[in-house]
Amino acid sequence: MPENIIWRPTTVTRLERSNQNGHKSAVLWFTGLSGSGKSTIAHAVEEKLFQIGCQTVVLDGDNVRHGLCADLGFSDQDRTENIRRIGETTKLFVEAGIITLTAFISPFGADREKVRNLFMPGEFLEIHCRCALDCCEQRDVKGFYQKARAGEIKEFTGISSPYEAPENPELVLHTDQSSVEECVQKVMHLLQQRCIIPFD
Repeated sequence: MPENIIWRPTTVTRLERSNQNGHKSAVLWFTGLSGSGKSTIAHAVEEKLFQIGCQTVVLDGDNVRHGLCADLGFSDQDRTENIRRIGETTKLFVEAGIITLTAFISPFGADREKVRNLFMPGEFLEIHCRCALDCCEQRDVKGFYQKARAGEIKEFTGISSPYEAPENPELVLHTDQSSVEECVQKVMHLLQQRCIIPFD
């Protein structure tokens, strides 16, 4: 970092933002294979949080690659840089008092751990959307898995590139066994248990 750049603290504190919002800020980091339900569940949770008056934002893998990370490919190095950028962006949102939901494959454990280390204990909630590979392939309306198996898509997670499942996530959602609503309820319960949102 250049020596002439100095971090400027905000004049409005996170506690003040929390008191005004009626909830704490945190990041819900949804990780899992393509087709495991990350985006679907993240947006469904956001809808539920919005209904009870929470300040929220969803950062979705495809959307982010249209702008912030449009210059990145899918090599291991680019995937790591993609997650680094998302982590820093997420930190800014959390500092602003917003419950931030991210939906990224984020296949490497070391990259997710680096993001976790950006936050204070309890602010980073890793949520593993666990789904059998064959189920993910059945859900794949875009045909990405078929193309990957045919060699048309290189470095595709789960086929030609590895996915390192979380070892100790805050929550595991078995998305091939539970409905979206059941998964949403489990996430909401986790947020209540961690005192991020109030109990009903």
